Formats: sequence, structure tokens, C-alpha cells
Amino acid sequence: MKIASWNVNSLNVRLPHLLDWLAQAQPDIVALQETKLEDAKFPAEALAQAGYHSVFTGQKTYNGVAIVSRMSSVPEPEDIQIGIPGFEDPQARVLAASYGGLRIIDLYVVNGQAVGSEKYDYKLRWLAAAHDWIAAEHARHPELIVLGDFNIAPDDRDVHDPAIWNENSILTSTAERAALQGLLDLGLVDSYRLFEQPPEQFSWWDYRAAGFRRNLGLRIDLVLASQALKPRISAAGIDREPRTWERPSDHTPVWLELAPA
Repeated sequence: MKIASWNVNSLNVRLPHLLDWLAQAQPDIVALQETKLEDAKFPAEALAQAGYHSVFTGQKTYNGVAIVSRMSSVPEPEDIQIGIPGFEDPQARVLAASYGGLRIIDLYVVNGQAVGSEKYDYKLRWLAAAHDWIAAEHARHPELIVLGDFNIAPDDRDVHDPAIWNENSILTSTAERAALQGLLDLGLVDSYRLFEQPPEQFSWWDYRAAGFRRNLGLRIDLVLASQALKPRISAAGIDREPRTWERPSDHTPVWLELAPA
């Protein structure tokens, strides 16, 4: 089973890319972020024609998350949760669903803008609330995958220049990385780091300053898996190809492969 995450940065713009990638990569489950669509405008019919069921929550212009699952290989989604329970937040950033015994949590983590800003404080509060909820979800669902755009690069291997992206920078600050480590400490593993990987592999590149061509990127899109699933993870990686397409998202898909139970 192939499970992936992709910040599409506007599904209205990137739907042809998503459909092409689904046909090429044949993932079983894909978590999407930054769909930037109100629910009434979500392209559920187009995805169904491609063989994928959709669950989603969105808003106009900003945010928005969805999980699409291949009808031929994955049970219908159940126990759908929108948002972090008990955390009041008008932004569409969190979606969870169960596929058989597998629980999927799709996160579009707050960017935070700048260290010390109000948005940064909101990011840390949001991450703390997410931590407590995910701990409860993990207790209920041993087979758990938490994936999405985390807006945190786990360590210096995941940035193109650690001198620039340091402990005082947004996306790499000490408090953000500690919050991410807190999620891992719940019993989750960063699937990408279970395998030997080439250096300087990233999932996001700024549109400015020829970021992709110069590989000035960060690895901020992650697929975290529970210890119960770890023995079944047979591969994990980053698919750079969609970032080369015309009018691409600034992110590219990340994925893992799960062997049958």
C-alpha cells in the first residue's frame, strides 16, 4: 500500500497535476493540503471518475485539507474527524479518517510567519493541542499515520543551508523542532529516515530566486508512522517530478510503502 502527502497549493489550479500523478504513481491514499476550496467546489466527482473516494474540509482562498483513497484497494473512510477536538480554530487544517484498521491524520501545520510573532505563538499552541489529541488517537488506533505539511524541518539535514535556517528561524526554531520531537515521542517514526537517503533531498522550494533549480529547499512534508506499522514500512521517499511540471505547487509529494499485514 502506497500512502502519500502533497501540499497542492490550490487544487483548483493543480487538479490536472493531481490526476496525472494519481494515474502515474497509483497511490492508495493521498493526504492533500492547501486545497484552497470551499467544500461545495471540491472536485469529488472528477476524483471519483479517476477511481478515488474523497473526504475534505476547506475554505475559500486559504488552507483546506483532504484525503483521497483508491476505491479498488482501500475500504471506505469511517470515523471522520474535522479539526482538533476542543481547540477552537476557524482554519481548515486537520482531517482524520479510518480505512479499515488504519487511522490517517492529515495535518496542515500553521506556518508561524516569524519567531516571536503572534502567528508563531499560535503555531506553538496549535502544535500542543495537536500533540494531546494525537496521543489520544494513538491510544485508540495502534496503526496510525500522521502526515502532511508540518512547516517544520526536522534537523539540519533537511535544509539547504543550516546557517540560514537556524534555531532562530521560522520552520527550524528550537521550539518548533521540540514540538515535532514531542509528536515522535508519542511513538511515531519519520518514515523517510528509516532508509538510507541521498543528501539534500527536499519537499518544498520557494518560487522565488530560482529555488527549485538551485535546490534551495527544505524537507517539511512528512509521513510519520506508529511503531506498530514500522515493521511493514518497506520504502519511503520524495517524488520530485511534479515540481518540474508547468505551474507546479511549491511542494512535491512524499510517500511511504506499507507491506501487507
